[in-house]
Amino acid sequence: MNPALHTEHLTATKLSIGYSHRGQETCVAEALDLALNAGEFICLLGPNGAGKSTLIRTLAGMQAPLSGSLKLQNQTFHSISPRERARMISVVLTEALPVGMMDAYSLVALGRHPYSGWLGGLNQHDKERIKWAFKAVGAEGLEGRQIAELSDGERQKISIARALAQEAQVMLLDEPTAFLDLPRRVELMTILRNLAHREQMGLLLSTHDLDLALRFADRLWMITTDGKLIQGYPEELAMSGEFARIFANENLDWDAERGSFRAHPNPCLKAHIQGDSIHALWTRRALERLGFGIAKPDENSALSIQVVELDDHTEWAVARNGNQAKHTSISQLIDWIRAESWSSKN
Repeated sequence: MNPALHTEHLTATKLSIGYSHRGQETCVAEALDLALNAGEFICLLGPNGAGKSTLIRTLAGMQAPLSGSLKLQNQTFHSISPRERARMISVVLTEALPVGMMDAYSLVALGRHPYSGWLGGLNQHDKERIKWAFKAVGAEGLEGRQIAELSDGERQKISIARALAQEAQVMLLDEPTAFLDLPRRVELMTILRNLAHREQMGLLLSTHDLDLALRFADRLWMITTDGKLIQGYPEELAMSGEFARIFANENLDWDAERGSFRAHPNPCLKAHIQGDSIHALWTRRALERLGFGIAKPDENSALSIQVVELDDHTEWAVARNGNQAKHTSISQLIDWIRAESWSSKN
């Protein structure tokens, strides 16, 4: 067992978070006991308004907790000076980067401010750390580019490189993948997980992307709408029913076998599908998208489909109401299904 996983970089005890307005406090989550360990990549999930951003900002010291205690590397959080705290914890928020006339290198170099000050020059160690930060996020070659010229994915890499340049052992990120396409989201999650493991950093990332969180996180934190925090390994929470309890609604079901949500079919006609190939898998997906449920062997169904893998092609053999047909592509099958008249009495 890796002993570093028991090194607690950031801890909270009986933490209550929220905000104050005109002297009145509003609590969004309370009695939170949590620990972010060295070498650990944690994803923070929860419905909109549950308090994910509030928790990130509270753990970062950007707003005070309503009650409870925070410790950063075994020191009481608010006993640490802001300058020293900036050497220990870095933050990447969703706010837009300053564009102006700033290039990527200058922005990343701001991460060295806790060591050099506003007027301090960069020494050799500073320059090496900045160079390392660009390399760590795969942003080499962007150093001289203006921030305004960068894509969303490139800007997010530069934001993270700036945080890495701080040389902090804790990094908190508030929805860094929100405006990225799928390949860039996967790339960024891979980078962050590898950084946590390789550099023994504690990384906490809030996200709405449940699928990527399940695939990449070492542990999950989930804030519920009633202000509780549920923690566990992704597989543990997927099987326990917690996802269904927190996120499922009248339009969505949690599918524990697939590890994803699926829409309720309406009307819920059933279809039998035979086959174990990739074509059969995507045929099931297509039918669910079209409003069919997948029938069990002993259930009645509106149609039956056998996906047959031949030497040089695939066939879809369809039986409905005693009639049979064959299709030679999934697009033909889908077009046929869409052209047919269906009702729960078929």
